[in-house]
Amino acid sequence: MTKSLKQLLAQIDSLQKQADRIRQKEVEGVVERIKEAIAHYELTVEDLFGESSSRVRVAPAKQSKVMKGLSPRKKKSPVAFPKYHLEGQTWGGQGRRPKWFVDAVAAGRTPEEMLVQDLK
Repeated sequence: MTKSLKQLLAQIDSLQKQADRIRQKEVEGVVERIKEAIAHYELTVEDLFGESSSRVRVAPAKQSKVMKGLSPRKKKSPVAFPKYHLEGQTWGGQGRRPKWFVDAVAAGRTPEEMLVQDLK
């Protein structure tokens, strides 16, 4: 028997709700284990994200209702941690190169010299 579009959409909706419930349970378990590890090892924000943690943005735990309705390609991309730095300027290494980066390369600096790992 062939299913109608309406039946298929209802089935998709039901499966999506089931997947959301399972994901939520899994996330709760992961978050709990992370919290236990942080407490056990007495980790700080700097331990987790490095010295530049004041610039780190953490994505919210739950998607907003607006984001749930969007297709995957319209969702916000994950936050990029700084990959390059120079005199207080940072860049995640994705997208258009910032002017300070282009100017530094034109002045003879190499991208390798500006890697964040050089801060350590």
